[in-house]
Amino acid sequence: MMNLTKHLLASVLALLALGAHAQESTIRKNLAERLPQLPKIDEVSKTPLPGIYEIRVNENDIYYTDAEGNYLIQGNIIDVRQRRNLTEERVEQLTAIDFKDLPLKDAFTVVRGNGKRKVAVFADPNCGYCKRFERDLAKIDNVTVHTFLYPILSPDSTEKSKNIWCAKDKNKSWQDWMFNDQIPAAVSCDTTALTRNLTLGRKHKITGTPTLIFADGSRVPGALTTQQIEKQLASVTR
Repeated sequence: MMNLTKHLLASVLALLALGAHAQESTIRKNLAERLPQLPKIDEVSKTPLPGIYEIRVNENDIYYTDAEGNYLIQGNIIDVRQRRNLTEERVEQLTAIDFKDLPLKDAFTVVRGNGKRKVAVFADPNCGYCKRFERDLAKIDNVTVHTFLYPILSPDSTEKSKNIWCAKDKNKSWQDWMFNDQIPAAVSCDTTALTRNLTLGRKHKITGTPTLIFADGSRVPGALTTQQIEKQLASVTR
């Protein structure tokens, strides 16, 4: 009897899997035919809403559709009972950065005190908020700071970033500019690290500077004050 029950359960699960695969195939086929400009679909998955499916494209862009691919919905799904933005949570999950996976070879690093606390910063040299943030960050001790040059504001940002990256002492060149407005000297070297930084940032939807990544993977956009930085570092190291 037990073997029969297990066999029936396995058969039901197989049928459900087959049905889910057929449903996904229908959605992919219909959307591709009806919206040829839609990027290649990376994943189709169910949502908590009956009959509504999540469509993921470009690695972390989210859309929704019905079971037949007749409609494409752009926007947020909000669980009003739990007061949760399910779309936002999903995008955060897809764009999360594991600190240990950061390509630190593409950043320059400064260690203050014992350096036990860690933070990575994506910054544009022409970002006024970044300059303000750097002054507050300089007051923090016992921290290791990895700075990823992220020139997104203007062509001049790219030029300054290249000169800072190619400087003999990257940290000094960065601080001379950020603290004293001393324009980085024109030098040249391999700057493909900057291209990789831009690719990394876009993949993880880093759209503004400064953006901070802490050791636990938490991301905080914007120019935190000294007190806010200390509070965030303390919460990570507990």
